[in-house]
Amino acid sequence: MRGATHAKWAAGAVAVALVATACGGGSDSGGGGGEAGIVSSSWGDPQNPLEPANTNEVQGGKVLDMLFRGLKRYDPKTGEAKNMLAESIQTTDSQNFTVTLKDGWKFSNDEPVTAQSFVDAWNYGADVRNKQNNSPFFSDIVGYDDVHPASGEPKSKTMSGLVVKDPKTFTVALKNKFSTWPETLGYQAFSPLPKAFFTDHTAWLDKPVGNGPYLVDSYSKGTGMKLRKWDAYPGEDKAQNGGVDLKVYTDNNTAYTDLISGNLDLVDDVPAQQLKNVKNDLGDRYINQPALIIQTLTFPLYDPQWSKAGTEKVRQGISRAINRDEITKQIFRETRTPAKDWTSPALGEKGGFSATACGDACVYDPAEAKKLIQEGGGLPGGKVTLTSNVDTGSHRDWMDAVCNSINNALGEGPVCTVNPVGTFADFRNQQSSYKLTGPFRSGWQADYPLIQNFLQPLYYTGASSNYGKFSNKEFDALIDRANQESDAAKAITSFQESEKILAEQMPSIPLWYQNGSAGYSERLEDVALNQFSVPVYDQIKVI
Repeated sequence: MRGATHAKWAAGAVAVALVATACGGGSDSGGGGGEAGIVSSSWGDPQNPLEPANTNEVQGGKVLDMLFRGLKRYDPKTGEAKNMLAESIQTTDSQNFTVTLKDGWKFSNDEPVTAQSFVDAWNYGADVRNKQNNSPFFSDIVGYDDVHPASGEPKSKTMSGLVVKDPKTFTVALKNKFSTWPETLGYQAFSPLPKAFFTDHTAWLDKPVGNGPYLVDSYSKGTGMKLRKWDAYPGEDKAQNGGVDLKVYTDNNTAYTDLISGNLDLVDDVPAQQLKNVKNDLGDRYINQPALIIQTLTFPLYDPQWSKAGTEKVRQGISRAINRDEITKQIFRETRTPAKDWTSPALGEKGGFSATACGDACVYDPAEAKKLIQEGGGLPGGKVTLTSNVDTGSHRDWMDAVCNSINNALGEGPVCTVNPVGTFADFRNQQSSYKLTGPFRSGWQADYPLIQNFLQPLYYTGASSNYGKFSNKEFDALIDRANQESDAAKAITSFQESEKILAEQMPSIPLWYQNGSAGYSERLEDVALNQFSVPVYDQIKVI
């Protein structure tokens, strides 16, 4: 994201933060707290308006995944990037691409989806004046610097690397070779936009219009959103239910209680406190599967006390003071696995996952932790404060556990403390405005199933989700080399070499890989999570 995240910034366990209370309402269908044929599901308010190029966190991403379809779509089971609106994406040099669209696609306001719909959307997303979070995803395109300069006003409103040839065809020129660029195009930032987005932007934001299988019926911030099946949707993946009611919760324990009591159909973030009960409560209606998600602690390297020479040893020492095995077993049971790199096992070894990339830096060793921190000059100010939102994902529980582990390892009293932030939106705002002064939670849910997505958006200089402001020329060069490599195996090797730098510098501490978890009511069937741990809403059936 972004992404991630999306780049979807995985702000929380599978999901993220939930921002206001909501209880199940009456039902005319005998369960689920909603209308007949409608799926009711837990949710959290997005951080930003639902513009595709401005959404890089999970809750907003869930909605965009129902409202939009792009050139590619990731297979919910395999993660493979398959053509959706693209008839073909052709290149002879991995740098210049010709995109041809399929016939018959339109937006829900009956406007046809054309090449111009994509080019206008991408130019809008890249334009610095529009302040879109996902702008860097367009930075590979020729002319990006003219619409998104590092400072000052843009020289152009459009990127010269995007050219519309006819209603069904456009070309894309990239600055450098990027062999897997077509595989990134299933990410929602690359969605097309209708003319209505530009002609009446305020009205569109109030009620977004897309080209996916659902329509927005209503949205009340802090309460929920109602989406309804679009009967005229031209795609093959038509909604198998009448719609989805997303209900905002501030506490996922409350959501779980509503599920068990019959006032909610679907919870896609089973709280840690309920893991001991969930199999008895739900039986085979509980889903627990590997996902493209990692949880980390990121250091604010924009703060001199964390970035001065030698503090990489302090950062490594803190990592070695964390007993990942014990924390994942006691708090998360079978839903988390101690991290050994900065990616995800769901990628597989062929996809770039490495069980050795972090090496000793991710191995619990109190004696070595104390030694490294002392060699690095000690904890800044003699203490360390961890920050996270605490409205979902059992974040308070694991933050307390991590601090207890650090305090026990160092034996210097309560030098580690927690800074709980009430809502995800507030936490994200502090994070994205670089106001945090200690390590902060930075969970990542991949935007697309490539190792590149776990590294470039988070650690490349100036990248969209590089909230710690890590910058390393050697790391950047390895990422650039990997992106330009046409041989997939060689590209992955270069990406993995970049992880060695992360192990040396420790801009973030890998904590654990996260499974996707969900529970659902007896009135649903065909419930599944995709590789990103997001429910495949359009395939859920209400019985």
